[in-house]
Amino acid sequence: MSERAAPFHCPYCGDEDLRPHEQGHGAWECAACNRAFQLKFLGLLARGLQRADNGRDDSI
Repeated sequence: MSERAAPFHCPYCGDEDLRPHEQGHGAWECAACNRAFQLKFLGLLARGLQRADNGRDDSI
């Protein structure tokens, strides 16, 4: 994984016009909705991914 992963879309408006924010690592600003936000990776979950449907697709 890279040191600095960039978000693809703004979490508020969904626009793609994002730029790094001056506040520091993980901070981004959206030119479309004029919001600034910060992303932070917390870590991996110890329990992993658990599926409640036993892996079957009953929607067909």
